[in-house]
Amino acid sequence: MKIDQLEPGYFGIGIQHGKTPENLGVLWRSAQNLGASFVFTVGKRYAKQACDTHDIVKAMPYFHYDTFEDFYNHLPKGAMIIGVELDERAIDLQKFKHPRNCVYLLGAEDHGLTNEAIEKSHHLIKFDTPKSLNVAVAGSIIMYDRSIKGSHIYLKGTPK
Repeated sequence: MKIDQLEPGYFGIGIQHGKTPENLGVLWRSAQNLGASFVFTVGKRYAKQACDTHDIVKAMPYFHYDTFEDFYNHLPKGAMIIGVELDERAIDLQKFKHPRNCVYLLGAEDHGLTNEAIEKSHHLIKFDTPKSLNVAVAGSIIMYDRSIKGSHIYLKGTPK
């Protein structure tokens, strides 16, 4: 089977109002290993720290947005926002079909996503866990789920 290079799509993953640079460092490392195209932050800046053992800052694009509005206005054309939030409207991750082109937006463990981010998300997803997860762990699980479901890799001649 041949992979059609025009079909795969892309995704980015980021954190809104992240508490610690370590969470971003761990998420960034997972993103590099699990096929993300870029990482981003909304409201806080990345600072190099010990978790960046692969010098990922040189290998994968990082974007920072001061506000949610700035982030929203600079979304890649055609990308959907997938908010990750414990919310009654959210779909369980195990039932979610990942879109071809999207950005996953995670909130800090203590406050989650802002109301504006929740309202402007195209989809909300959540985990079937009794309590919230660390933001880097949650992001890593989402990217792994995307990779095993094969949502961003379409093989020529196979049904989509």
